[in-house]
Amino acid sequence: MSGWFRRQAYALRAAWGHLRATPGNFLLNMLVLAMTLALPFAGATLLTNVRPITEQLAVETEISLFVKMNTPREQSEALAGSIRKVFQEHGQQVKIIFTPSEKALDQLKERSGLADIVGTLGANPLPDGYLIRLEQYGSAQAAAQIETIVAQLEKLPNVDKVQLDSAWIKRLAALMQVLRLALLFVASTLGVVVVAVVFNTIRLQVMSHLDEIRLLQLVGATDAFIRRPFHYTGALLGFGAGCIALATVALALLPLNVAIADLARLYSSDFQLLPLDVLASALLLFVSALLGWIGATLSVRRHLSRPQ
Repeated sequence: MSGWFRRQAYALRAAWGHLRATPGNFLLNMLVLAMTLALPFAGATLLTNVRPITEQLAVETEISLFVKMNTPREQSEALAGSIRKVFQEHGQQVKIIFTPSEKALDQLKERSGLADIVGTLGANPLPDGYLIRLEQYGSAQAAAQIETIVAQLEKLPNVDKVQLDSAWIKRLAALMQVLRLALLFVASTLGVVVVAVVFNTIRLQVMSHLDEIRLLQLVGATDAFIRRPFHYTGALLGFGAGCIALATVALALLPLNVAIADLARLYSSDFQLLPLDVLASALLLFVSALLGWIGATLSVRRHLSRPQ
């Protein structure tokens, strides 16, 4: 085991020596890779920040049921049992909140700031209603299943209108799915670009160290021993580029959050974009290092062979 560690340590030192020998090319290639990785990293950051909001919206899907005007209060309150029975027939659990017309009017006055205008209406123009919160829906796809239930609710006696506000949630979920697929496509395409850049960089490294490689082959060095430093060179390029890309995305969030804060205040929200957490960042750095390793491996296999 100690011999394995010594070989890896030697390969890492040799890889670092290769990079230090041409620092200009090393930094330039790393910047190219970093700019290539910055786009998918930014997309991953955006989706990570938006996901909790979309999940919360889907979980809090609600149905508003309005009772016909002039329906006696006893009949309005009795609808709760019929509503619950409809959902139980479909094996669903819901939270039902009855809102008398008087309470609905008070809420309208408080939220709209039009208390004086509402007061001039005389009679209460609002009906009794129910707010039905769906407790077992964690996605827009699940919310789509209640459309048949809504149709049954509309047929209940004394029901004037049933409003389901899940259509926009389904559209939002569909949009998020499209964005995920687009990010996957972009990330895959740019991953190929990273491999190609590392491939060409390692090819130049191999060409510049041909004399050293031939000497090692003459003294009996194995192919794995010769190739290992170039593998680590590619991995270091990918890892360094990943670090720069993450730092670039984090810095770009600062001016974005200034603009987002102004918009969020209009909706009484404190939403802001946060950098990726440690685990997600470590995963992206591993992927970027792995892409560098793959590019180096392909290049070494293609361009490094024993002289005849």
